[in-house]
Amino acid sequence: MEEWIGRVVKQDVIKSGLVLVAAGTSLEMTHIKLLEQHRVDLSELLWLPPSEYSDAALPDKSMKLASAYSKEMFDSIKRSRKVPLMDIKNELIPLVMDVANHQNVFNLIELIKAKGEYTHQHNIGVGVLSSLIGRWMELNESELALLALAATLHDVGKVRVSDELLNKPGKLTAEEFAEIKLHTRYGYEILNETVGLSPRAALVALQHHERADGQGYPLKLRNSQIDPLSRIVAVADVFHAMSSNRPYHAALPFHQVVTQMRNGAFGELDSRIVNIFLEKLFLHLIGHQIKLTDGRWGEVVYLNPHDDLHPLVKVEEQFIDLSQMRDLHIMEIVL
Repeated sequence: MEEWIGRVVKQDVIKSGLVLVAAGTSLEMTHIKLLEQHRVDLSELLWLPPSEYSDAALPDKSMKLASAYSKEMFDSIKRSRKVPLMDIKNELIPLVMDVANHQNVFNLIELIKAKGEYTHQHNIGVGVLSSLIGRWMELNESELALLALAATLHDVGKVRVSDELLNKPGKLTAEEFAEIKLHTRYGYEILNETVGLSPRAALVALQHHERADGQGYPLKLRNSQIDPLSRIVAVADVFHAMSSNRPYHAALPFHQVVTQMRNGAFGELDSRIVNIFLEKLFLHLIGHQIKLTDGRWGEVVYLNPHDDLHPLVKVEEQFIDLSQMRDLHIMEIVL
């Protein structure tokens, strides 16, 4: 078995519809034992040659460059009141797609979380997540390209909101929140005036806070009144925001984000998109190390078909079925 330790799998290893080991994973003994338990013949897997191992690493350089570019882009739009569309298409969006194409999904999600400066990391994080969701929904290449662009620009209207308000650490007053909400209209105006940009990108800026039940803003649209791309960006926006540290709110634990998204705590999101996103997400959970809410560390070994948020977890030599222990949850995914 030791001959396989350290080798990097080229593609997801899937058995019975479950991702046992994600593409780009460097095998450890726990992975090898998991594959053997599922009767996977390691000699038949596809491997990255050692010369390409660096390509399996997280594209953190692209993420840092994209976040820095986002800040420069916002500063440029503030000064000139024009969107540098060709530069964004040629320089920023390829960086976003490079990050989104990384196949180790939970490493990817950890990479894009906003940990310091929120606004510009959020732009890129939503662009990456939207692209990931769009690929899982099997959008065609032209739709994916438009989605990546629109998602990355979804909050461009915030250039007309003061930095002091955007970065306020305390709770917003009703008047301050009303001003923040104007970023959707501002974004629509900015993008609608941008020559060569699809009108749907402007709709995403306008509609990404709309909700299926009509309780969103700014127009209180319902269901089919909301553009499909806006619905995708809404899901990505909520997941990224709730998973990140923000000036006025610490990141929520993984199980809380998922539960609240499903329960409509952030407004009624498109249920089909939420289900596709979370189902695909959980398929990549098998074999991952996790931290439980009681502080213990374990490894996910099996998903409960009817309760994916409470899988079977191995903690040391003990197997724990979280579906039978309702007070115990996944706190975070360990990379």
